[in-house]
Amino acid sequence: MNDKPLLIFYIFLLSLIGAAFTGGKSPIEDERFIEHRVDLKKQQLQFYWKDEKGQVYRSLAALKQSLEAKGKKLLFATNGGMYQTDNSPLGLYIENGKVLKTLNRKDATGNFYLKPNGVFYIASDNKAYICTTEAFENNSKIKYATQSGPMLVINGKLHSAFQKNSTNLNIRNGVGILPDGRIMFVMSKKEINFYDFATYFQNAGCKYALYLDGFVSRTYLAEKNWMQTDGNFGVIIAETKE
Repeated sequence: MNDKPLLIFYIFLLSLIGAAFTGGKSPIEDERFIEHRVDLKKQQLQFYWKDEKGQVYRSLAALKQSLEAKGKKLLFATNGGMYQTDNSPLGLYIENGKVLKTLNRKDATGNFYLKPNGVFYIASDNKAYICTTEAFENNSKIKYATQSGPMLVINGKLHSAFQKNSTNLNIRNGVGILPDGRIMFVMSKKEINFYDFATYFQNAGCKYALYLDGFVSRTYLAEKNWMQTDGNFGVIIAETKE
């Protein structure tokens, strides 16, 4: 008896089951990246900039210490977009429904201004979205938002400025929205170009993904034994539990 057709069917069935649990395509095993997925129906995600005294957190360590003092455990954290020399967000920033920095539509040089740039936001219905700056509308139903740039993936396609064999290499972190609505945060463990970084999101099924920042990027993810706690940031995005 030839068991090969049965084996092929079994492998195919497992791939379908894997896709069902990952919101589309199966997880990508790539040692170049540290990845974390967040389901807002089950996990608590918030944006942070300043503490109760109006002081910028700056580092993941400072945020971790502040959260622990309130009885919260930090599960994941990463810097959430580009910032100015005073650690204020370079573009739009909304926290707990309040607009603390307005949308930046300027034309200038640098990654943030490599149009189209975009906005990552969480609405009051606890659903996450990414859109281009041009498409963004503040309908007063947004809980958190951070603007950065460039967009990595736009309607399933890579940003047109990215080149496959580019020698513009750097540490990078970004965020994408998976087909099932979950958020996918990714940081490269080594220097990488924009094309390869964006392709990772595209291969995972993200129709929209946004670049957050470059060599300054840090990620804290204890479950994967990746615990960077330094940094000097503006916005920080973090998952916690009581």
